[in-house]
Amino acid sequence: MVKYILLSVLWFTGFFQQQNNAKEIVRISDERMRGKSMKGEMILKVVRPEYTRELDLYSWAKGTEFSLVEVLAPAKDKGTTYLKRKKEVWDWVPTLERTIKLPPSMMSQSWMGTDFTNDDLVKEISIVDDYDQTMLGEDKTGDRMCYKIQLIPKANTAVVWSKVVMWIDKKDYLQLKTESYDDDGKVANILTCSDIKMMGGKLLPTTMEIVPTDKPGHKTIIIYKSREFDIPISDDFFSTQNMKNPKQ
Repeated sequence: MVKYILLSVLWFTGFFQQQNNAKEIVRISDERMRGKSMKGEMILKVVRPEYTRELDLYSWAKGTEFSLVEVLAPAKDKGTTYLKRKKEVWDWVPTLERTIKLPPSMMSQSWMGTDFTNDDLVKEISIVDDYDQTMLGEDKTGDRMCYKIQLIPKANTAVVWSKVVMWIDKKDYLQLKTESYDDDGKVANILTCSDIKMMGGKLLPTTMEIVPTDKPGHKTIIIYKSREFDIPISDDFFSTQNMKNPKQ
């Protein structure tokens, strides 16, 4: 009986240590990938069976509540800006000379024709605090050995995914692959990160590709050209007044 109790205590101790380790790995990874604030230029490619669309963007972000994206090219879209301020999303369209607040009915629609939705931009969900993390083991992605961690949303977390599985590099804590599952337990989309380089003082993947599994030939690719982290930036920068000609 004593032996059984000791074995049970050891099993539970190991189980909770494993859970704590999984959460700590996710926390370290999230901090390294995000920073308190950041700005930078990127290329956004929207790939469809019939065409490929490419945009040159400059973006600013602060925490999970504020972001501003300006279109630099092509010429027909130049000057268009998108503002996320807490739970609101705004568009500035130069050709219309109007600032438009997106209504709730548009939140599920595609953001800029990509495989992301407007709602994806608004969510302030933390992969550290709003999910329960479980270590599934280790697995290789490319030439890097990764922790494979499952994230299940907590009961009060408003997300569309029933679970998320992440591959986090063991050496540098980089998020290299993410699978998001729907309510039927099927993989809905796969996000892969590659081209690891030093950028803004951090070792980071500079290419991100998201592929929806139910839409053959569809994908969205983000290629970072420059990134700066932990820059001083005020909340007032993220205002509708600043959308017409962002200055920072």
